[in-house]
Amino acid sequence: MTMPPQSQTVPVALRRLDPDLPVPTQARPGDAGVDLHAREELHLAPGERALVGTGVAIAVPEGYAAFVHPRSGLAARHGLTIVNAPGTVDSGYRGEILVNLLNTDPREGVDVQRGDRIAQLVLQQVARPVFTEVDDLGASARGDGGHGHTGISTPVPAPAGPTRKG
Repeated sequence: MTMPPQSQTVPVALRRLDPDLPVPTQARPGDAGVDLHAREELHLAPGERALVGTGVAIAVPEGYAAFVHPRSGLAARHGLTIVNAPGTVDSGYRGEILVNLLNTDPREGVDVQRGDRIAQLVLQQVARPVFTEVDDLGASARGDGGHGHTGISTPVPAPAGPTRKG
């Protein structure tokens, strides 16, 4: 039996701008992201958005970026998401991590309490592109098709066995 690779840890300097809020941590071992908490209390009406502070600033190491993702439970239960998901925290940014929350529910408002977990922060290694200008990019199976050019559904065969007619 082979053992799975151990998770890599990366030291990240963190400055607490609000000492009463928790330091971002994983909810469970093995989680990819750490939870970010709301620094303020607010109400988002249907369709409304707000930039919400998290009370922390970090120094992302060179060669990495941190990405702010929505929390799936908030999206499923309340329609709460992030406008620019994922938001990018570059290695040169030293300000407070802000989350651009959006209430997508057409009928119900959403209340966010101070300290609520509102987003996840995922640290990822990133490559710096070095572009070479060319006249031809070469062929690929996809080509230049994009933005839904393959349609929205894939034919699925009917299940085997007897069929019921109503």
